[in-house]
Amino acid sequence: MDRISWDQYFMAQSHLLALRSTCTRLMVGATIVRDKRMIAGGYNGSISGGKHCIDDGCYLIDDHCARTVHAEINAILQCAKFGVPTEGAEIYVTHFPCLNCCKSLIQAGIKKVIYAKEYKNHPFALEMFEQSGVEVEQVELEEMILDVNSKEKLTFAANLLNKLEENGVESTEVEKLKDQANKLFTATP
Repeated sequence: MDRISWDQYFMAQSHLLALRSTCTRLMVGATIVRDKRMIAGGYNGSISGGKHCIDDGCYLIDDHCARTVHAEINAILQCAKFGVPTEGAEIYVTHFPCLNCCKSLIQAGIKKVIYAKEYKNHPFALEMFEQSGVEVEQVELEEMILDVNSKEKLTFAANLLNKLEENGVESTEVEKLKDQANKLFTATP
């Protein structure tokens, strides 16, 4: 049995964290790691006890949601809240960090930023990382590890099966395909 790499493991954790996001514009997750151990995680969402974008919509100022605390900042703040040092740590983020998050990561002593997806990558962010000696690497999540499009795939398969049925494919054949799809898309057959 082949095990997934450390990079894929921690990136999968960040994608899981992103599923907790309350932002309707972009779901982001971040995992801070030191010595191959997760020390904090964060996702983008509102302040504790505050109104969430999923409930009241984004509060936009200059096309940025002022309601949302970014995933990277939430992870850093979790370390601060519980007294966990970030000096020399790495962070795995689902998307390339914004300029403010880049500055915060540098100031927190993060030594390496590993991101999965390009997202408005600003040249000044790369310049700041280089000036500060922060290593930056893109490691995309292997889809087979964590299927982030499962709902879309399920809907697509259901639509195809309905089209087959509508176009006169024998019902016993369609039922076999539906059973096969159910086994693929559900935990219990």
